[in-house]
Amino acid sequence: MPIQTISRLGQDVAAAHWDALLPDAQPFLRHAFLSALEDSGSVGGRSGWQAEHRVLRDQHGRLLAAMPLYRKSHSYGEYVFDWAWADACQRAGIAYYPKLLCAVPFSPVSGARLLGNPPALGTMLDELTETLSNQGLSGLHVNFTEGSADGILAGREGWLERIGCQFHWHNRGYRDFQDFLDALTSRKRKQLRKEREQVAGQGIEFDWLVGDQLSEEQWDFVYACYANTYQVRGQAPYLTRLFFSLLAERMPQAIRVVLAKQHARPVAMAFSLLGEQELYGRYWGCLAEFDRLHFETCFYQGIEQAIAAGVQRFDAGAQGEHKLIRGFEPVITRSWHYLVHPGLRAAVADFLAQERHGVLAYAQAARGALPYRQAD
Repeated sequence: MPIQTISRLGQDVAAAHWDALLPDAQPFLRHAFLSALEDSGSVGGRSGWQAEHRVLRDQHGRLLAAMPLYRKSHSYGEYVFDWAWADACQRAGIAYYPKLLCAVPFSPVSGARLLGNPPALGTMLDELTETLSNQGLSGLHVNFTEGSADGILAGREGWLERIGCQFHWHNRGYRDFQDFLDALTSRKRKQLRKEREQVAGQGIEFDWLVGDQLSEEQWDFVYACYANTYQVRGQAPYLTRLFFSLLAERMPQAIRVVLAKQHARPVAMAFSLLGEQELYGRYWGCLAEFDRLHFETCFYQGIEQAIAAGVQRFDAGAQGEHKLIRGFEPVITRSWHYLVHPGLRAAVADFLAQERHGVLAYAQAARGALPYRQAD
């Protein structure tokens, strides 16, 4: 059967058929999440993210394999940074954009990327790489993969592996937050307690809500906080206001929002998604400045929620070292890159070999700086 390209997931593929290809309950590849991005205008239009998902069906029309794909005219919102590659191409007179990206837009979260039957996925990948040049595409990139995709991609000619480092918190059967604190060195335990006391001393309390418990007025506040984190840097937010309402309608039970309130008035929020064994902290925002509120809202509240939910891991986002001293451990991430131009491919391969040594050394050094009383 021929590989099909679809630009509107909500119109072209039934949610049950797409979700049946997913290997686990991670929320980011669900039909509800990806279609909410499209239907809200967060991707498409002038965003530089044009959906070009690929699907392969059997003779009866059933889905065998799928890839969430986007034609990109820039590298914003990816979190696997290839700006230097694009700059080098511009200097050399090589077109780097458009490129094809297999990823979850604006979400640096590792997980399934190649969905469905492995042999069918291999066929799809090979056909894609063979036709990139004819489509005017410089390459195909697969960001934040997990083990099964790594196995498929590692055995294919021309693919380059890139590693990165994030920081995740791991639940080792903690009964509560105090139990987690007891696992830390005395000095770090005192630091975390002091930070929490500073927030409490400002009269701030917290409410956790599931997606269908928020009113539209509360979603307005969530979006205002989210958008403000971009606006203070002079940037436009990636997501539209409509995205949050659509997601609350389509997958409310996966949504967790914590509202920080001072004297009953909301002043900050953190938005997370809950998987089967993971809590994913995604967006944060505050409309006024409060000492240490970011650490409490984004990290300590998330750790408490992860313990209460009994999940094994808390991924609080892409950035880094300030998480390390609060118990978040280095985790290696992977992405894969197929570049059409042979000179570019060779140069990037050399760069990645050097970068790999640096990332591994950094992760090893970070592990040595963890605040736990003894190494696990």
